[in-house]
Amino acid sequence: MLRFMRAAFAALPLALAAPVGHAAELWGLENESIATYKAKVVDLLCEVGSSCVPNCGGGKRQLGLLAADGKLRAAVKASSDFAGPVLDLQPYCGKTIEVDGLLVENPRMTMMFVQRLREKDDQPWVTTDGFLHDFAARYGNGSSDDWVRKHPDVKAIIAADGVFGIPGLRSKSPDVTNPDLKAK
Repeated sequence: MLRFMRAAFAALPLALAAPVGHAAELWGLENESIATYKAKVVDLLCEVGSSCVPNCGGGKRQLGLLAADGKLRAAVKASSDFAGPVLDLQPYCGKTIEVDGLLVENPRMTMMFVQRLREKDDQPWVTTDGFLHDFAARYGNGSSDDWVRKHPDVKAIIAADGVFGIPGLRSKSPDVTNPDLKAK
């Protein structure tokens, strides 16, 4: 998993620089491929566990993509840094849409990183950046830039548990760009 995360973060600047008018771009992840296909937006808990609620959970549940061939793929990533596509997919709950992004086929779980979507072939592609718009609306204009460092919940967790998730644990090598990582 750590190897996957390192590859994802290393390739992130290239992926974010991709023009909206072009198809998805590769990030350099193991087992990745560019994929564009039509699928029905579904609530994953409903599909795999029969725990069904109205409207795919109203934005509070993980969503998936059920293709015509019966393959179910978890929609785990949007085009925004560290954000999922739930806000972008939610309006299409139960509908068939076309998605464009990266398909990561791992023997343990196949995932779709949805970078763009559209409901009909004659419509323009829409970038999956709903999370950033929602964040800016909640926390003020400009807050979507580097949102993960500005989110109040993230700040509270770091204040309580430290940047490594273990209270009091500090790096032994100084990092001048992040005072939280400096050695004690």
